[in-house]
Amino acid sequence: MLNRHARGLFTALFTPLARWLLRMGVSPDAVTIAGTLGVAAGALVFYPMGQLFWGTVFITAFIFSDVLDGIMARMQDVKSRWGNFLDSTLDRIADGALFAGLAVWFFTGGGSTPIAAAAMVCLVLGMVVSYARAKAESLGFTANVGIAERAERLVSVLVVTGLTGLGLPPLVLLATLVLLALASLITVVQRVASVRRQALAQPFPAD
Repeated sequence: MLNRHARGLFTALFTPLARWLLRMGVSPDAVTIAGTLGVAAGALVFYPMGQLFWGTVFITAFIFSDVLDGIMARMQDVKSRWGNFLDSTLDRIADGALFAGLAVWFFTGGGSTPIAAAAMVCLVLGMVVSYARAKAESLGFTANVGIAERAERLVSVLVVTGLTGLGLPPLVLLATLVLLALASLITVVQRVASVRRQALAQPFPAD
C-alpha cells in the first residue's frame, strides 16, 4: 500500500539525484550495493551500541537507495533480471541486519528480552513473507497480497526505533514489533491461501 501511494512522491524527489549519478557514471547496481552496506552498517554498528536515534538517521540516509536504483534503471530503460535479483537479495540482507541489530542491543545493554525476541520473530517472518512471494512466482503463481509489505515494515520499525532513542518508552517499540509480527504472520497466511486458490483453479493434466 505504502509502495503504491509513495512511489510518485519519491520518484519526483529523487529523479534529479538519479540523473546526476548517471551522468557521473554510477550504475544502479552500485547504488543498490552501497545502500545495503550503509543500512547494514547503521543497524549493526549503531544499534548494538544503543544509539537508536542516530542509527535510524544513518540508516534512513541509505534506505532510499532502493528507490533511487529503480529510478536510475528506468532512466536507462534497462529491465535486467540480474538487477531485479540483486536488489531483492540485498533487500533481505538489509532487513535482516535491521532486526538483528535491534535484537543484539535489547538482548544486551538494552535489557529487554521481550523486545529482542519480538525483533527476531519479525526478522524470521519478514523473510518468510518475501520467500512466499518469490517461491510462488517461481512456480508460475502470484502472491503480491498482504497487509505487511516491506515498505510498511521498514517505516514502522524505523520511526518507532528512532523515537525510542529520543525517549519514547520502550514499551511502544515492543507493541510495534508485536503488531508487526502479527501483520507479517497474517501476510504469510494470505499469500499461502492465495497460491492455494490459484493451484486449485488450475485444471488437472489429462492422463
